[in-house]
Amino acid sequence: MSLFLEIHPDNPQRRLVRRAVEILRAQEGNVMAYPTDSSYALGCLVGDKAAMERIRRIRRLDKHHNFTLVVRDLSEIATYARVDNRTFRFLKAHTPGPYTFILRATGEVPRRLQHPKRRTIGLRVPDHRITQALLEELGEPLMSSTLILPGDDLPLTDPYEIRERLGKELAVIIAGGYCVPEPTTVIDMTGEVPVIVRQGQGVIEELA
Repeated sequence: MSLFLEIHPDNPQRRLVRRAVEILRAQEGNVMAYPTDSSYALGCLVGDKAAMERIRRIRRLDKHHNFTLVVRDLSEIATYARVDNRTFRFLKAHTPGPYTFILRATGEVPRRLQHPKRRTIGLRVPDHRITQALLEELGEPLMSSTLILPGDDLPLTDPYEIRERLGKELAVIIAGGYCVPEPTTVIDMTGEVPVIVRQGQGVIEELA
């Protein structure tokens, strides 16, 4: 069974955040459920191939699924994505927030995390104190995927339901309150102009 950690959404307890990160690092294949500024998500270490495959199995994802790198702020963006000045200004205007940006990946991104044909990666800067505390403690991005289970239309938002349905699949579940029942808005930044490919919680007026 997974470890169930109740962490305050506004004032995350540092010792519990540290414990969650220790569990992720303790063994290959460990996956965490955690709250974000949209829905709950599944996360693991970037270099953990076994954990990535576990997320694929839980969500029944095919090889074309774009995983997301969750980062603390834009200072990490250039390490993982090719970003020109125009794109950077757009990202700066809309982060942190409930958005996932599809960008051209750099060589720092493992090939298995990239879209197999387009060589893109999703990047996200969430506006959530627990997520930010996890990233600070971890010192690197989280590899992440929205927690939508096969057959469901909406992502999971209740940590107790997550424990009931996925308690045997996950190493740790962070209970940080209820999240909104919407995924992020996904914006493709690889063309001449930004294009919304999935409308979620985040609203960008100039693209609406």
